[in-house]
Amino acid sequence: MAPNPSDAATRPARDEALLGVLAPSLYADHVKVYPRAVRGYFRTIKWVVLAACLAIYYALPWLRWDRGPGAPDQALLLDMSGPRGYVFNLEIWPQEVYYITGLLILGALALFLATALFGRVWCGYACPQTVWTDLFLAVERWIEGDRNARIKRDAQPMNANKALRKGAKHALWLLISAATGGAWIMYFVDAPTVTRAIATGAASGATYFFFALFTLTTYGLAGWAREQVCTYMCPWPRIQAAMQDEHSLIVTYQGWRGETRGKHKAGDSWDGRGDCIDCRACVHVCPTGIDIRNGQQMECIGCSLCIDACDEMMDKVGRPQRLIDFVSLSNLENRAKAQPTALKLLRTRTALYAALLLAVAAVMLVALGLRSDIVFTAQQDRNPLHVVLSDGAIRNGYVVKVSNKTRAPMHLRLSAEGLDGADLFLAGEPGRHAALDLSIEPDEIAEYHVFLRAPRRTSGLTGLSLVLRDRSGRDVERLRTQFSMP
Repeated sequence: MAPNPSDAATRPARDEALLGVLAPSLYADHVKVYPRAVRGYFRTIKWVVLAACLAIYYALPWLRWDRGPGAPDQALLLDMSGPRGYVFNLEIWPQEVYYITGLLILGALALFLATALFGRVWCGYACPQTVWTDLFLAVERWIEGDRNARIKRDAQPMNANKALRKGAKHALWLLISAATGGAWIMYFVDAPTVTRAIATGAASGATYFFFALFTLTTYGLAGWAREQVCTYMCPWPRIQAAMQDEHSLIVTYQGWRGETRGKHKAGDSWDGRGDCIDCRACVHVCPTGIDIRNGQQMECIGCSLCIDACDEMMDKVGRPQRLIDFVSLSNLENRAKAQPTALKLLRTRTALYAALLLAVAAVMLVALGLRSDIVFTAQQDRNPLHVVLSDGAIRNGYVVKVSNKTRAPMHLRLSAEGLDGADLFLAGEPGRHAALDLSIEPDEIAEYHVFLRAPRRTSGLTGLSLVLRDRSGRDVERLRTQFSMP
């Protein structure tokens, strides 16, 4: 019997429908989170941290620092055109990028230590995504109202009032985003100069591109993505559990005290039931929309706002506060058994993180303390390795580089030690000398092609030292190298 063409046409649709029944989709549509405003101890801390972080971020590029004539006067500046990094009185050259590596290692170890001690305190309080999302939410509440008002308004069809409030909110969001994007550029270009250029239309195309990029990034992440950045984009929730143990302080629901939960009316007895009245206040204030009563979850950023919300409800129903608490799992278990609790901050992992943090900090301080104002290098010519002169003497060539990291010119003398009868001369200049006079301009790298001539003795390689001295004859830098003879 020949197949029916209509069966072939409808088979994919039937298969897709059958697949939907047998294997439901693992993806769910995003449900918008409407966090409710809350007051309390932890909310106050978050406001203080938010204000401090924003003040530092926006104000730091405008802080001036006098480095003398010819040097930028911005306290913190990563000058990509220089290229130099200026951190108050410290000037970092490109070849000193290891200092940045050290700072990144310090930051990572500090984050590991903070997580081992206090859980996701960074995510909940100081992460830029959290700080700017909190700021955008404050603007949203100010213009559109709190949780219930925003839910009701979003469910309504568009009208003049809704359009006006939405427009004002997004306009203010874009204004904050523009200030944020502009401030980020100021860390790479002088703040007053780039602000004036952007405002007057005199900035370069690259400046406007990055200004728009950072503005839209802030607007999209803090205004629209919000908790989805923490849940889907950030890798830290997936690895932070490895930094914690049973003694790490975390935000958790004390089920031993709250269950069995249920609604409670004034005058009802509390016998045979828990303190949780199932009001869902903890869910309504959560910036990621989770229910902390379901236990530890990847989406929890440890902001502790659920503690403030629950404490407020416990006060209203006359029950003790901290049904949701900032407590370690070991102490939570001890509380459930009515056993003594103790805060155990010093542990093997915290001691290890602290020791590594101190070690890296000590290495960084020593490196900064031993940092020289001169970088002296000499690369021996390889082709040819040596030249036999007409009088039988041997000549070797070296590319000598001297970096002057100061803001004053340097006048130095280069000589060779450890090779009897040797003299030096510069390529293209007549005359041989026991020492060469070198001049290096401020904040510059001078390069010289130096020839070293010595009488022929034994064959092979002979060690020697190239020495830089100042005008007073004091050794400034000394470099070990070699002289090749046939």
